Amino acid sequence: MKSEDPNSSRPVEQLERLARHLEALNIADYLESLEKPRKLIVTNFIAGISRGLGFAIGTTIVFALVIDILRRIILLHLPFISASLIDFLRLIDLKK
Repeated sequence: MKSEDPNSSRPVEQLERLARHLEALNIADYLESLEKPRKLIVTNFIAGISRGLGFAIGTTIVFALVIDILRRIILLHLPFISASLIDFLRLIDLKK
């Protein structure tokens, strides 16, 4: 009578681990995107627009806050700083 080889289930376990690992990496989604390049292009285009729009909005908000802080410093009437900032803000207004 032959006993079962304990290593016979090992390849099955390895395949199951490999399948779980590949599933965790979303390989199916990646392969689908390779098969449908148009979907990949559209996805990347939308992502690029979103990043660009977010950068533009974020930059605008940061610069608006900086200019507002500078204007508030001017209102404090600090001797040297206020005069320099007034000149700087006039230059900014001229560029508009």
